[in-house]
Amino acid sequence: MSIKIAVLGGDGIGPEVTAEAVKVLQGVRSDLEFSTALCGGCAYEATGDPLPKETLDLCRASDAVLLGAVGGPKWDKLEAALRPEIGGLLRLRRELNLFANVRPAKVLRPLLQASPLKNNGGTIDLIVIRELTGGIYFGEPRERRDNGNTAIDTCVYTRAEIERIAEVGFQVARQRSKHLVSVDKNNVLETSRLWREVVTEFAARNPDVSVSHMLVDNCAMQLIRDPLQFDVILTENMFGDILSDEASMLTGSLGLLPSASLSEMKGSTVFGLYEPIHGSAPDIAGQSRANPIAAILSGAMLLLYSLGDKKGSARIEAAVESALEDGLRTADIFENGCKLVSTIEMGDAILAKL
Repeated sequence: MSIKIAVLGGDGIGPEVTAEAVKVLQGVRSDLEFSTALCGGCAYEATGDPLPKETLDLCRASDAVLLGAVGGPKWDKLEAALRPEIGGLLRLRRELNLFANVRPAKVLRPLLQASPLKNNGGTIDLIVIRELTGGIYFGEPRERRDNGNTAIDTCVYTRAEIERIAEVGFQVARQRSKHLVSVDKNNVLETSRLWREVVTEFAARNPDVSVSHMLVDNCAMQLIRDPLQFDVILTENMFGDILSDEASMLTGSLGLLPSASLSEMKGSTVFGLYEPIHGSAPDIAGQSRANPIAAILSGAMLLLYSLGDKKGSARIEAAVESALEDGLRTADIFENGCKLVSTIEMGDAILAKL
């Protein structure tokens, strides 16, 4: 029985990098069936909708979704509901109930010199798990009062929202070193007091995972002071937005990082949308200059979380590092003494390393 993967190349360099990710995934598994559909600006141009019904139906009928990138200056002046990022990607996350954002931050050893951590004797390998659909970004009321001189945003979390993101956090920690740091602002915020209460209850029911709590301001400091202490960080929407970007920059290679947006866990697997964290880069689209590694590593995350294929995921990660060890570099990470390769050549090299 084949496993169905929806491929949404999107805009700009998206189709180029997802093509390489598909190529590598096919080199790991023979039971994957890929179907493509439009999403983003390209979908708007073709249908007038950045997320056509056909695309949404395909995603719902699939076991996982692989996305390239959406958006670009061409569509920035459209009304919000028609913009690729809002009417396309954010709507897709909402429709598919993708409430858990998983952002790994890992220094690839061949690129250690690009990291601020190059002199600390080690590399980071951590994951930030961010609640994606609650908190202050979605709370009501959200309004201006007093003739526009007073602004109100409301932070709301329910026990059910915290429980489901905690479930993802514990599952991910269980697949790694079984250590989780839950981040909140328990000393000030009522939502954080509920957050810590729920996570503490989960810890009691899951003694195989070691859990500690940390205030968000301390966590931001500790990520700079001693990032090696972290493995899995679990936190709410706004804190996760900030901390995941901070952690990503510690790698020194923002354009190489994958991500996942996940739905409800089903045993050891989960439905998810997988995408590189970089943008659509329309200025280099169609030139085979884009770096496909983030998309390829997003494919590795797809294998791990949606298919439970830890071995296949690890093979892709090892193949990426091996290709980089050989000195192969796309233009964005090129350095003296290395070999400049195209998008397709990098994908071919990683495939060969499998």
